[in-house]
Amino acid sequence: MNKKLAAAVSGGAVLMLVLSGCGGGGDDGDKKADAWAKKVCDKWEPELTKIKTTNDELKRVASQSSKPEEVQKTDSAAFQTLSEAYKTMGGALTAAGEAPVKDGATTQQAVVKSYDEISKGYTDLKTKIDALDPKDQAKFADGLQQVAGGLAQVAANETASKEKLNSTGLKVIYTQKGCQVSAPK
Repeated sequence: MNKKLAAAVSGGAVLMLVLSGCGGGGDDGDKKADAWAKKVCDKWEPELTKIKTTNDELKRVASQSSKPEEVQKTDSAAFQTLSEAYKTMGGALTAAGEAPVKDGATTQQAVVKSYDEISKGYTDLKTKIDALDPKDQAKFADGLQQVAGGLAQVAANETASKEKLNSTGLKVIYTQKGCQVSAPK
């Protein structure tokens, strides 16, 4: 069952892999778009680092024979961190102003909405993991399966957000150093 959680966590890292060194392939000459992207990525960089570190910790605890109390404590803290990171990333997109690319405002709003949903999804997962009783291993295991299912849904939302970014002019963010986080090894 911890392996199911590890698989779901791995799916949640999809966004991180895409943001880890994807080259630009876009409007290199568009200084406004680059300046906008830099503004976003300067705010995203610490959040992307938190997401990567947190996903690594989730994978570690899920892949080891960790005690239920450790799994609960680690997952709860991780879900809180991830919720806050995506909320901050959405806020940074909003604060950067309208993206100076084709359909920038529409796409930007869609990604912000998506990040808000991801943030809420992690908050819901934190509530679920906190409600589990680690002393009753059978019930805890059943509850973890439900959490893993919720985590898979959040990971799907992360993938959809990444696709929104990658299929629009907002992909200019990939040219910025702050949006390039080292891929997990």
